[in-house]
Amino acid sequence: MPLLLIPLLVLALFALWLLLLPVSLWARYRNGRARRRAKSWVVRGNAWLVAVSVPIFLLSSWITARWVTDALRDALIGLLTGVLLGIVSLWLTRFERDGQTLWYTPNRWLTLTLTTLVAMRILAGLWVGWRHLASHTPSALAVWLDAGAWAGIGGLFLGYGVAYLWGLRARLPR
Repeated sequence: MPLLLIPLLVLALFALWLLLLPVSLWARYRNGRARRRAKSWVVRGNAWLVAVSVPIFLLSSWITARWVTDALRDALIGLLTGVLLGIVSLWLTRFERDGQTLWYTPNRWLTLTLTTLVAMRILAGLWVGWRHLASHTPSALAVWLDAGAWAGIGGLFLGYGVAYLWGLRARLPR
């Protein structure tokens, strides 16, 4: 009898996740546009950790390219687009100095765009999964959203993080 409750528990957890997803996206947006103090050790540590992630990401995309033909190309395009987006975001960020402390407020429209992209990625993944369960023939959107496209979106966020954090690191007081 308890084994019969496992599918109900999985379904209940999935429903709870779907209900809390908009709340978590709203919290991500609010936190993303909030005014923050740039702590030098946090910014420097994050900049180096994200920089270490880039070769690992490119290596995994290169390995994935054995099965998905455009994975490495899409990852590189996403990475370069993300770097450009990070540079634009640095130009739009408001910086304030309070003695030795650096405060920054990211641009709310760019934060909203990135949060919307996260939401669209989640919805597209759910939609492709649902379409795959409903019919075993891939649709045109499912083919477009293969692993190469997902690598491109991952590269966009990673490139954005690299450019933004290294630009923020450059603005820190010595």
